[in-house]
Amino acid sequence: MAWPDRVVMAPALSRRARSAARWLLGVFFVLAGANHFANSGFYVAIMPPWLPWHLELVWLSGVAEIVLGAMVLFRRTQVLGGWGLIALCLAVFPANVHMALHPELFPQFGPLLLWLRLPLQVAALAWIWWSTLSAAARPTRFAFRNLR
Repeated sequence: MAWPDRVVMAPALSRRARSAARWLLGVFFVLAGANHFANSGFYVAIMPPWLPWHLELVWLSGVAEIVLGAMVLFRRTQVLGGWGLIALCLAVFPANVHMALHPELFPQFGPLLLWLRLPLQVAALAWIWWSTLSAAARPTRFAFRNLR
């Protein structure tokens, strides 16, 4: 008799876990975005040299992280925010590759740590997808219709 109760509770538990993961994701990106302004020098230093406007791109990515992180906190904008965070993670990936390929420029981090950051990007993408974009995470109405 206890088995049906567990089956009924599973979707609610999954919903709560996704909601908690989405909130954690949003807060993480909002704080990370704010850190782009508090510690701009660090982010400028990790920019690949072939990119122009280092400081401006650091600020732009900080604003994007704050805005997109805030968007995933709200059901109406979580899908758009999720897609934006995926695009942002892909856009900053070259900086992570640059760091891994040039560990001598970042002696405060070990080379192994710099290489481990690359698969962590994949984990971050999975976290974004699971908590904001997967079919079980999406709100009942499509996000863009609710922006009116």
